[in-house]
Amino acid sequence: MTISQQIDIISRAFVKGLKTILGEKLYGVYIYGAAAFPDAVPARDIDFHVILKSSLTLNEKLQLEELHKSLAQKFPPLGGELDGYYILLKDARHKTPPKSQMWKGAIDDFWALHRAHILAGRHITLYGPEPKEIYLPPTWQEIKTALYGELNYVEEHLWDYPDYCILNLCRLIYSFENRDVVVSKVQASEWAINALPQWRQHIELARKSYAGQATLEDERFMLAEVEKFFKFAKGRIEGASKKSVNNREKGG
Repeated sequence: MTISQQIDIISRAFVKGLKTILGEKLYGVYIYGAAAFPDAVPARDIDFHVILKSSLTLNEKLQLEELHKSLAQKFPPLGGELDGYYILLKDARHKTPPKSQMWKGAIDDFWALHRAHILAGRHITLYGPEPKEIYLPPTWQEIKTALYGELNYVEEHLWDYPDYCILNLCRLIYSFENRDVVVSKVQASEWAINALPQWRQHIELARKSYAGQATLEDERFMLAEVEKFFKFAKGRIEGASKKSVNNREKGG
């Protein structure tokens, strides 16, 4: 069974459970991220937004917790990797990153990026209206703030997930230099292999590792080199950001 087929089966079960628990309170369910990119490397999780008409009750929260446990048991391992936010409709219609109704009110810190992807069609609508009826288009300043948030996250996890960090740094460089965030890790890494030939080995090994095919030697290489790539990427991003500011000041 392909990853896409697994995602489809899990998604159907997820929506069925949501309808049973929430009834008319459920407004929309959207998948974004790697699971929505047909050219993505194997998805490690399923990112989602569940849009709600009104707040969750304690009983509904408990039932939703059980739903997630059930999906994890029935569809391992991906069924246990549903990673997302339960958001009130009134909050989803604003630019401010919303708090989730679940999991201690987690905030979608990358709200601008998720909106950009979803509105560009890089999503799967599992239930509800077209996303344009909910989400506001993000400004470049919002996107830029979110991208720097991702850069900070990468810096904090360089040695935890070197393959993810290398691939995400490729995406961050691409996004800043092209002012385009609607790109998958695969697309960005393919661009980076050509644009940054001196880092070809690092990028190719990260792709290999992310697909679960890396050797111990590959992993050691990435652990030893990931900080160097981060420093390079950060400098390249700062250069692109300054160039963007200068062009704007000149009216370009």
